[in-house]
Amino acid sequence: MIADQTARYVLADRAYDAGYFRDAITAIGAEPVIPPNPTRKHPASYDRQRYKARNQIERLVSRLKRFRRIATRYDRRALYFLSAIQLVAALEWIPIVDSA
Repeated sequence: MIADQTARYVLADRAYDAGYFRDAITAIGAEPVIPPNPTRKHPASYDRQRYKARNQIERLVSRLKRFRRIATRYDRRALYFLSAIQLVAALEWIPIVDSA
């Protein structure tokens, strides 16, 4: 899944806390930022501050999926899908001024 990717960090939740997945992450030269599973005998350390960024990413994806075009991947071409994501992200970034 990540063999051909490049990254500095890989953020994931506890479901991905497996030795083979951590080894695959380090094989591509990235640092795994995965909290340890509570059942692990020897829990691995992770950067808590970097892991907090995962929550922000998840919330952004949730807000993007409120738009049907993105949630259903309506666009067939990757360029059109990317432009739809950029448009919705811009709409999410612009503060809406309440006229009341």
